[in-house]
Amino acid sequence: MNAVGRLRGGICIKEFDMERYAELRNQYSRFFYRGFEVEKTPTELKITYHFEIEGLAEFAPCWTFPRPEGGGEPDEKLIFSLGLVELISYWKIACPPQVVVEAGELDEDQIRWWKHLYFNGLGEFFYVNNIKEADPENFMEIRCAGREDSAGTAAAWEKNVPARSISQGVLVPIGGGKDSVVTLDLLRRAGLPAYGYIINPRGATVNTAGAAGLGEGRVMSVRRTLDPNMLELNRRGYLNGHTPFSALVAFSSLIAARLLNLSYVALSNESSANESTVAGSTVNHQYSKSFEFEQDFHDYVLRYLPGNAYYFSLLRPLSEFQIAKYFAGLKQYHPIFRSCNAGSKTDSWCGHCPKCLFVYLILSPFLSREAVRDIFGRDMLEDETLKGTLDQLTGVVEEKPFECVGSRDEVNTAIVLTIGRLEQEHRPLPALLAYYKGLNLYETYQKAGDHYSAYCDTRNLLPDFLMDLVRKYCVETA
Repeated sequence: MNAVGRLRGGICIKEFDMERYAELRNQYSRFFYRGFEVEKTPTELKITYHFEIEGLAEFAPCWTFPRPEGGGEPDEKLIFSLGLVELISYWKIACPPQVVVEAGELDEDQIRWWKHLYFNGLGEFFYVNNIKEADPENFMEIRCAGREDSAGTAAAWEKNVPARSISQGVLVPIGGGKDSVVTLDLLRRAGLPAYGYIINPRGATVNTAGAAGLGEGRVMSVRRTLDPNMLELNRRGYLNGHTPFSALVAFSSLIAARLLNLSYVALSNESSANESTVAGSTVNHQYSKSFEFEQDFHDYVLRYLPGNAYYFSLLRPLSEFQIAKYFAGLKQYHPIFRSCNAGSKTDSWCGHCPKCLFVYLILSPFLSREAVRDIFGRDMLEDETLKGTLDQLTGVVEEKPFECVGSRDEVNTAIVLTIGRLEQEHRPLPALLAYYKGLNLYETYQKAGDHYSAYCDTRNLLPDFLMDLVRKYCVETA
C-alpha cells in the first residue's frame, strides 16, 4: 500500500506506514549480522560489515581508517560493536522482528543495552513513519549465535592500553558547525593538543580543522561507505528514516583514538540536546547526543570495552545560548562553519530550513544584523514564509523541527534579547521579530529575562579541571 503523507511538525507523517511496517515484518522476519572483515595495509584499516535481511538483500557497508605510523590497534570487540550500531541503518528497511548476531557474543545485559539504544535512537523513525505499534520489548528480539572471545585476546588487548594522560591530546569529532569549534578553542585555552576526527570530509569540516591549526598528523579523516543495496531499497519505497548517527560517532571515535594512541575523546554535545523533539514524549531527534546516551555509553565501555578512551562531552554543562555567545567571538570561523543539512552536499547555508533559522536566531543577540546576514547570505528575519518554522522553534506548536536545534526556552530568550537590542538602537524590527512580538510568548519571556548566560548543568562527565575551564570562560563571564 502506498503511503499518503500529511504535514506535521514540519515533516511528512506517512499515514499507512504502520500497515507497511507490519507487512514487511511478516514477510522478512530475520535480520543477520553475519560478521566483519578487517583488512590492514601499512596506511589503512578497512572494515567491511556483512548484514542480511533474509529473503530480501545482503549489505556490505565499509569503514576505512588511516593507520598512523606507531599507532595502536583496535581489538575485535570494538570493531564488532561499531557493527552493532551500523546494522540499525539496514535493519530499519524492513524492521525484521528477529536480529541474529553471528559476528560476536552478547550477554543478556548487553542485549538490553542495545535494544534500549535502538528503540530510543529510532524514536523519530517510528514517529515520522506513524509506526505506533512498536514498543521497547517487542519491536526486536536479539539472538546471539556468535563465537566466544578468547581470554588470550582480551589479555593482549589490556597490555596495549595507553596511559591515561590527557596531556597527550584529545580527539575531537568535527562536524563543521559551531559546537566543535567551541570545543577546539576551549582545549586551546587549556593548553591541550587537539586531534580532529572527521567522517567523510567536506569543506566545512576540513576548513574548521585548518582554522584551528590542526596540521598534518593532527586530523584523522575516515570514510564511511553505505551499501548501494540500501539506497536502492530506499528508492523503491521500503522504510527509511533517522537513525542514531552520534552513536556511530561514539564507537568509531574510540577506534580512531586507539589508532592515534589517545585516551580521551571530547564531544561537543550540549545540555539542550536532552530536550525531547515532541513535547510531552520521549521522541528526541538528538537522543544519541543526550546525556542519557553519553552516560550509558560511558558505562558500557567501562564494563565491556575496558582500556578504551574516556568519552565525554566538553560542552555538556552549557546551553546552545552560551555556545552561540562564545562562538560569536571566534570571528575567524564565521565564514567557514556550516550546520545546514539541506545544504551539506554543496557545503552551504540553504537559508530556508529550520536548522538555518535556529542558528540565525541563536547568534542574533551577540552579533549585529549585518554580521549574521553576511554569514547566511540573506536576511532570514525578513522571510515571512518562515513563520511556521519559527512557531516550531519557539513552542507555539508541540513538535520542534526534527533537527539538532536548541531548546524552546533558549530560542525564545534569544529572540527577546535581539528585539530588546534592536529597539534600544531604534532600529525597525524585521518581519519575523515583529510577528513574534505580537505573540503571548514575548511578554512571558521578556519578564523571565536571561537565565541562560549563567546556566550550568552539573550532569556531566567532564574532568574537574576542564569543568573549571568551562565555568571560567562560558559561565562566569555572564
